Amino acid sequence: MSRIDETRAFVPVNIAVLTVSDTRSLDDDKSGATLAARIAQAGHVLAARDIVTDDVEAIREIVSAWTKRDDIDVVITTGGTGFTGRDVTPEALEPLFEKRMDGFSEVFHRISYDKIGTSTIQSRATGGVMNATYVFVLPGSPGACKDAWDEILKPQLDYRHMPCNFVEIMPRLDEHLRRGKG
Repeated sequence: MSRIDETRAFVPVNIAVLTVSDTRSLDDDKSGATLAARIAQAGHVLAARDIVTDDVEAIREIVSAWTKRDDIDVVITTGGTGFTGRDVTPEALEPLFEKRMDGFSEVFHRISYDKIGTSTIQSRATGGVMNATYVFVLPGSPGACKDAWDEILKPQLDYRHMPCNFVEIMPRLDEHLRRGKG
């Protein structure tokens, strides 16, 4: 089972949070605020935070720019994962993933099912790697953000988490890009 190896030093990670919404501002963005608070409480760095409308190109522009920055290791989006016409975050980002993280969605839905039952199928939460940066696409509810952070992202973004974690493989995420340059 998973555990924290206290002999390893904690390694802070730089995380950007993007809220996708046509109706929210930074003043009333509960989901983004939930993530920002949990990131800080865990000892990580909130490297950037913004809000963008439900627009494929606008979402892609911000997330692509963030994944190219050296001071951002992880991007977490919240919002736009449902089925309405304006919900386009997965469509915006999944085509840009170099590698999909199918397990993230599966574990998220298992956790969500325990809390909200079959309503979890109304979310298209997803994750992947883009420009050697982890990208996680979460629903726009504070509860979903809490569940994803507390039960998946917080442990996986802790270098001390065993038997394995995202932090320890970060230096190797771009191996496929460097392979041809040797």
